[in-house]
This record gives sequence, structure tokens and C-alpha cells, in this order.
Amino acid sequence: MKKQKMLLNFLVIILLTIAVLWFALKDNYKEILDAISQMNWMSLVIILLWGVLYTVVWGFVYLVLGRKYNKQYSLFNGIVISFVGTFFSGITPSSTGGQFAQAYIMKKQGIKVSDGASLLWADFIIYQTTMMIYVTILFLLRFSYYSAQSGWFMIILVGYLINAIVILALYTMALFPKAYIRLSRTLVKILAKIKLIKDPEKTLESWTLQMTSFTTEIRNISKDKKSILTCSLVNVIRLTLLYSLPFFIGKALNIPLRPEQMIDVIALSSFVTMANSFIPIPGASGGTEVVFTLLFGSLMGSVTGAVMILWRFSTYHIVLLIGGITFALAKNYYEKKSKGISNIDLEQYKE
Repeated sequence: MKKQKMLLNFLVIILLTIAVLWFALKDNYKEILDAISQMNWMSLVIILLWGVLYTVVWGFVYLVLGRKYNKQYSLFNGIVISFVGTFFSGITPSSTGGQFAQAYIMKKQGIKVSDGASLLWADFIIYQTTMMIYVTILFLLRFSYYSAQSGWFMIILVGYLINAIVILALYTMALFPKAYIRLSRTLVKILAKIKLIKDPEKTLESWTLQMTSFTTEIRNISKDKKSILTCSLVNVIRLTLLYSLPFFIGKALNIPLRPEQMIDVIALSSFVTMANSFIPIPGASGGTEVVFTLLFGSLMGSVTGAVMILWRFSTYHIVLLIGGITFALAKNYYEKKSKGISNIDLEQYKE
């Protein structure tokens, strides 16, 4: 059943990618394809691997957090986790599958499931907080100008509010865990009455366990100021890499962008991220590309479609492919390693 769901998600991604390519190319496909074909090959390679660099940088966060639970945890292990998370987040609706797969691989890397869950909570909290501060600054710098230029900014504002509510809920949850547990009980009872939950007691137990794990990790991470600062700085680098990519694509396509327009590109890219917040499709496929094209149209001109195609392939499709290969290789490696250890133990027992 899980394999069927995964195949269905892949099919949705492929169909939406085809639809988006048609949308991007339908009016001036010759101009867009000519612009891409005339690019310097070295620039093209760098752009297509930019998303890989962004994901590798994420691995440094797992190195910092992983060392709290396993002193031998390596940067390579962290990079594997970042690619696995990117892959499963990219193929599941609303990025719901990433953390489960990451916890599975972390267990194979020597981090207990409970510790892995705490680590992933810490990563999520630090990332969300850093991103919201980063994007809020960009909103203050550029929102008034661009909101006057496009009627689509209401979507971005809704996305921003969703992210703000999520981070606010996380922190109030940490401050008032008992209140949230009581609220959870009430919610579970209501959902059970309308037959949306089959086993209310099991659901409540699971929610309470997650809540306890989350509040414990908030307290633990708040004491480790050095790790918070290091991970926050890494996340600022990650976000800057991600948001600035369209600027460098534009330059490679000979779009006359001025250096001071870098901040406009970073702001618009962050607004695309905000708009993605409520697209419950694997990888936010379809909606991401449309929003990107609408927001960047006035800045990138007639070759906006070319910028969007290169940006999306770099930050999503290529990373998704590498993430899938990484997961398959990691799973195979750790399973073989586990069997090898079992065989050694068995031989020692026989002796």
C-alpha cells in the first residue's frame, strides 16, 4: 500500500512537471530554449548543482546536533540525513514523510529513535525560527513595494501568516504543555465522536508522547546557546543560497540585473516559499512554478520561464533524484552492516 502511494505521488509530480513545462513554454518556447542553449556550460553545471550545495550545507546542522547524541557523528552522516529528508519531504504531501525516513536512517547511524526525534524537533524549531526572522526582515524591506505591484500578494501574506502561526504555536506549546495536552484530550474526543479517529486512547497517548518529547527538547536546546547560534548561522547561509539562486540564473541568461536587485530577488524567492506553505501536493509541484513565474515576471522579462525551469530543476528535481539514490544506498549499506554484525555475534556465540 505504501509503495502504491509513493508511485502515485511520483506520478502526480511527473504530470504536474509536464503541465508546468507546458505553461512555461507555451507562449515563447523558442526564446526560452534558445536562452538556455546559449548559456555557458560551466554556468549551467554550477546552477544545476546549486541545490545540491544547499542540501550539503544543511548537513552541517545535523553534524552539530548529532554530536550531542553520538560523539563520532560525522559530516558525511549529516549530509546523508539532509538528502534523505529532502527526498521524502519532496515526494509526500505537505512534506510529511521526511522526518520519519530521517529518524530511520539516524537509528542505523547509532542515534536512538527517541534521540533522533528530539534532534529533528530541534532542527525544525531552529530552522522555522530562523526562516521567519529572515523572511520578516525581507517583508519589512520589500513587501509594501511588491504588494502594490501584484494582486497575488494576498496568497503570500496567507502563507506568511500560516508559518507565523506554526512557530507561535510551537513556542506556546513549549511554555504551556499541560494546556495543550488538555486541549488534545478535548480534540481527540470530538474527532472520535465524528468517527475520524478509530482508537482515541492510542492517538492521545501518541500526541502526549510527542508533546513531552517536544517540550523536553525545547528546554534542552535552550540551554545550548552555542549550538543554537551555529545552527542559526548555517540556516542563514542555506536560505541565502536558496533565495539568491534566481539572481545568478538571471545573470547567466544575460538578463541585465543590477547588483542592488539581489535583495529584490532574495525577497521574491522568500515570498515563493511563503506561498508554498498551503499547497498540499508532493513538492508543492505546480503551485510553486506558477507563483514563481507570476512574481518574477516583471523582473526577469520574457525569459522568466527559463529562469523558473533552471531554478526548479536545481532546487527540486536534481536534489530529489540524488536524495532517492542516497536513501537506497544508505539503506542497503546499513542493512548489510547490520547483517555483518549479527553474523560476527553468531560466530562468537558458537565458539
